[in-house]
Amino acid sequence: MVPWLLLAIPFPVLAALDKTHGVPPALASKYVPQGSGSRSTWKCLDGSKEIAWSAVNDDYCDCLDGSDEPGTSACPNSLFYCRNEGHIGATILSSRVNDGLCEPECCDGSDELPGVCQNTCAEVGEVYRRKQNAERKLRKTGSKIRSTYIAFAHKEQKRLEARIIELAQEVATREKEVERLRDIAERAESLSAADLERKKESPLYQSLLTHHTALKSLQKEHKKHLEREKALGDILDSLRTGYNPNYQDMAVLEAVRGWESLARLPHINDVQKDDNEAEEAQAHETEEEELEEGMWSASQIENELARLLKADHVSLLLEHDRLVGPSGAQSVLFDVTSYLPDALLPHYESLRDMIMSGLQVLGVGHGVVDNSAESNRARQALSDAEHSLKLARDEQKEAKENLDDLFDPEGFGPEGEWKKLDGLCLEKDTGDYTYEVCLFDEAYQKPNKGGSNFSLGKFTSWNKRSGAKPGELEFYTKQSYTNGAKCWNGPHRSVELVLTCGIENALLTVAELEKCEYQITGTTPALCLPVEEQKGKDEL
Repeated sequence: MVPWLLLAIPFPVLAALDKTHGVPPALASKYVPQGSGSRSTWKCLDGSKEIAWSAVNDDYCDCLDGSDEPGTSACPNSLFYCRNEGHIGATILSSRVNDGLCEPECCDGSDELPGVCQNTCAEVGEVYRRKQNAERKLRKTGSKIRSTYIAFAHKEQKRLEARIIELAQEVATREKEVERLRDIAERAESLSAADLERKKESPLYQSLLTHHTALKSLQKEHKKHLEREKALGDILDSLRTGYNPNYQDMAVLEAVRGWESLARLPHINDVQKDDNEAEEAQAHETEEEELEEGMWSASQIENELARLLKADHVSLLLEHDRLVGPSGAQSVLFDVTSYLPDALLPHYESLRDMIMSGLQVLGVGHGVVDNSAESNRARQALSDAEHSLKLARDEQKEAKENLDDLFDPEGFGPEGEWKKLDGLCLEKDTGDYTYEVCLFDEAYQKPNKGGSNFSLGKFTSWNKRSGAKPGELEFYTKQSYTNGAKCWNGPHRSVELVLTCGIENALLTVAELEKCEYQITGTTPALCLPVEEQKGKDEL
């Protein structure tokens, strides 16, 4: 056909000759005729039928799947693809093709006959690209903040792991201490008052008391000398920094030189530094005195001496007695069991208990059972140690639970990205009320003009209604806070917190969708995935 004849053919007829009109790029390769000339054919995409190539896009539905009419509305069950050059392609229902309405999805107007709709893809694409660039920039910035949240979670993981190891060692140490104190308490209770007083008369116990008094006296004198040394040092420092070096008073000069040598300070005339530099020089020049093995340093004397002076000498005496073995001969009344046959032991023990009870009633056997202050102190020490052991075990259990929760997909996310926000409270002032949501904790409604605060519910779960699975981004877009304060003649208050990617943790809007059922929207960097993870989506 000659070119001028093509111009005479109506444009709609030419458009009908375009067999790939309305075909998405992924299927374009399937719209190729079989054979050539007027006898060329084409097979429906479902393979159910073979039709003439001329029947494709002829505004008559031949295929059951509607694949022969991708560019017309002849087949109600097919789809139409708008190329939208300059923007992004879109798909609409074929029933919306050639209906006289310009569909917003088809900015190129290809869903209608030529001339019906204007091609606005250049303008629409430009607006879309600006929006996409802004969203990418926001997501890029937000993802950097999110990465700090993940880094925080890993740092918290290391801290918890180290703490669990420390607590395991602490629990083991406290268990041994409890057993030691339990043995002391039992020995104190089984020991008669007379025996205990006799043990206190031993040279070992008396030496302990003497050493205790001596250490306490030395501690008092040590503190007195430290205070005196500080006062003298302040006086000499004042002299060193305030005297006139041009006034050659040898007594003053010798005092200053002597103090600088003793305190290992640079000479005030040679080094003109500020106080911080002088202290730094002093720190570098100061050398610690070497100590003999086992001797205490000044810091140990300062920190450990008070603890040493609090030692219970009676407990030490009883523990020493346990380590060195049984003391002198015991009462024959209690040792005689070693010589009796097993058959007579029950009768003997019954008789012994009856005699002991009688002696106690008469006041003769009062010293046999110890209810003394020493026994009470031993029991109290045991009770305190058991309490400390329980606290250590509870803290160990809590640390293990926190470690398990750290990367739980149903809790703080698979990367722990939400741990940083645990307990973070966000507020939104709406005029009459201020709404506060403490993440993973509780939500509140606070009147701005006085009155009581109302609980809007406690955190119960992530977005489980949508069907999203833990670990998927959508799962973390909503939080539910339920079972808040009961409304008058209504349900318990509740909140659905809807979150999107943003560079700030903030609340944006508050709406009461139903009575006492609130929807609060907000933003958080925790939802900003890195740009590369979303690559391929919304591409031109």
